[in-house]
Amino acid sequence: ILMVDRGGCTFVQKVRNAQRSGAAGVVIADNTCLCKDADCVSANKDGSCQTAEPIMADDGSGTDITIPTFLMYKRDADAAKKVMKEDTIVQIEMAWSLPSPDDRVEYDLWTVPTEAVSRAFLKEFVNVASHLGDRAYFTPHMFIYDGMKSGCQGRDGNNMCYSLCTNNGRYCATDPDNNLDKGISGADVVNESLRRICIWKHYGEADGIGIEWWDYVNQFGIRCDSPDFFTNDDCIRDAYKHAKVDDRVIDQCIRDSGGTEKDSSNTFLDTELDAQVQRGVVILPTAFVNTAALRGALTVSNIFAAICAGYLTGTEPDICNTCETCADKSGCAQTGKCEGGGSSGSKVSFKTYIFSLVMVAGVLGGLGFLYYRRSQEEMREQVRGILAEYMPLEDQEGDGSDINPAMEFARKNMNTQIS
Repeated sequence: ILMVDRGGCTFVQKVRNAQRSGAAGVVIADNTCLCKDADCVSANKDGSCQTAEPIMADDGSGTDITIPTFLMYKRDADAAKKVMKEDTIVQIEMAWSLPSPDDRVEYDLWTVPTEAVSRAFLKEFVNVASHLGDRAYFTPHMFIYDGMKSGCQGRDGNNMCYSLCTNNGRYCATDPDNNLDKGISGADVVNESLRRICIWKHYGEADGIGIEWWDYVNQFGIRCDSPDFFTNDDCIRDAYKHAKVDDRVIDQCIRDSGGTEKDSSNTFLDTELDAQVQRGVVILPTAFVNTAALRGALTVSNIFAAICAGYLTGTEPDICNTCETCADKSGCAQTGKCEGGGSSGSKVSFKTYIFSLVMVAGVLGGLGFLYYRRSQEEMREQVRGILAEYMPLEDQEGDGSDINPAMEFARKNMNTQIS
């Protein structure tokens, strides 16, 4: 295991260099203290600190990396390096596991309405959420930017980021089509994000399932996810209708939270900004299971496996046990049944096992018996041939008989068992 200091290049490049050098794993020693670690900050000469650990995410070029990598807190890394500098062996175990506190898993997803990867995931995962039921509590989060910290509200109080922000520069999002003059704007994304937050508040927050929220997101994706209809009221109302969402309730929720028109705070959007900082979310989409951030592709199989791993041992719901050994875990998770692909490690009943053993033993016994009979016949033929060729022939003229004694002897012993 190779320990390297953070900095100098990206995490991906650093780990790639270590892998090419033959490292079986990499521990990256952080070079900045956490602000909540007062002892570390006080020991640091410049007093600098970070509010949260950085997320080691793939920058898009890490598909060739196959070794595990961990980021170690500066406090812990400094202690390990101190011991190593004394020429003492340090033993480190690299292990990863999800917190498993009880019989219910909590999972979160951070995304935005225009993010393509999560759009496909949400379309497929709705059935999984339904099958998990109240054994898993889901919370969707909308990623927005703090316009005040980004300087989008100038000193004169004007919106300096124009169509990227709402509330006079307070809440912003990137422009999905990179065109500030037309198409979907950042402000449109913020408005749709607030709408989805309100739908979850009224249809999903109570039980953590929120089928209406899932249905609205998917209906919106089918009907309104284009520059021409993204902000179209009729299209949005149609998505409400098909998802069985009361548009009056959602409109009132948006107004009560503070809306997006005035130069004032929105309680729901402020809550999302605070949660975003606490979780340290910087990459989209990002999923959490029991507060642990998941790395890798956002797929039904990956998230479902992580959720099932998050239960206290012995408390997993039936769907986790059903799909654990299924070859098509994604299909099994969506339907609740293992179909069409068999099982990659399915269990065989005792009766089937015994019957199979009997059948195999019978076939092998039959083949052995046939082989035995055939070998006996071949041996008898060989003996008859030897006797006919080498036994002396007696003169038969005296008694007038035409019987050959040698051949008669061979015929009499045709059924003799030869061992």
